[in-house]
Amino acid sequence: MLGTASQVPTRRRNHNGYLLRWDGEGLLFDPGEGTQRQLTLAGVSATDITRICLTHFHGDHCLGVPGVVQRLSLDRVARPVHAHYPASGTDHFRALRHACAFHDVLDLREEPVDRDGPIAVGAFGTLSARALDHRVQTFGYRLVEPDGRSIRPDLLDRHGLSGPIVGRLQRDGEVVVDGRTVRLADVSEPRRGQRFAFIMDTRLCDAVFALADGADLLVIESTFLSEDQALAAEYRHLTAAQAGRVAAECGVRTLVLTHFSQRYDDPVRFHAEAAAVFSGDVVVAEDLMRVPVPKRRG
Repeated sequence: MLGTASQVPTRRRNHNGYLLRWDGEGLLFDPGEGTQRQLTLAGVSATDITRICLTHFHGDHCLGVPGVVQRLSLDRVARPVHAHYPASGTDHFRALRHACAFHDVLDLREEPVDRDGPIAVGAFGTLSARALDHRVQTFGYRLVEPDGRSIRPDLLDRHGLSGPIVGRLQRDGEVVVDGRTVRLADVSEPRRGQRFAFIMDTRLCDAVFALADGADLLVIESTFLSEDQALAAEYRHLTAAQAGRVAAECGVRTLVLTHFSQRYDDPVRFHAEAAAVFSGDVVVAEDLMRVPVPKRRG
């Protein structure tokens, strides 16, 4: 959690910024002003970043782009870095990317998002986007790991398998033991891939629920408390109670609340509102906090 404020940073909260470590990927979401320094404070190397994902082009979600891009170039990050952002903001992104003079050696690959659906597929899984309901074009993101299989020790024992042959079975899908062919499906059971969702700046809409469906970890804005629900609706934001409702209805495992308005100084109230409707784990984000993705089921 590199920053957890909303429009105005506070003494304790920087503008937005979130880094998801996902196998070999490092997805940097919504780097607001000051993100480069927050990365340093968090002990994050620029080489950890493989993708930059912007939900929209309000300043608290994108003003950190110039510093981050220049840092990636300064550190001579060798791998390509992919940039996903709403297509309507292409001119904004290019202005941010080239905000000042620097020696640009970065292979930054712009991939504007203009519709719902998958935007990147790889060994890490599928990264998808869906349009949200805000005052400018805004997309939420969802990352889904491929389904796999969990080895069951009792079935290994039944088939007389142990040691290095188990690794070969996982790699090749089947092995021959004493003239018998044992397949991976014979000693394992299906395991659902992990799911992550990132939702910022929106009113409740179908896309919010679609993105959050079955998420192991949901990072979601909760700019307002219910006492200011009218303001939330006017400015197209969520309350903590609404975020809790989404988590409850979507079967989320860990709910992370963030993007707090500067008008509030007691984060406990956000936790209480969400926990009143959601019985799972609720985390009220703080700057530089690390939140683990829950372990795979099975």
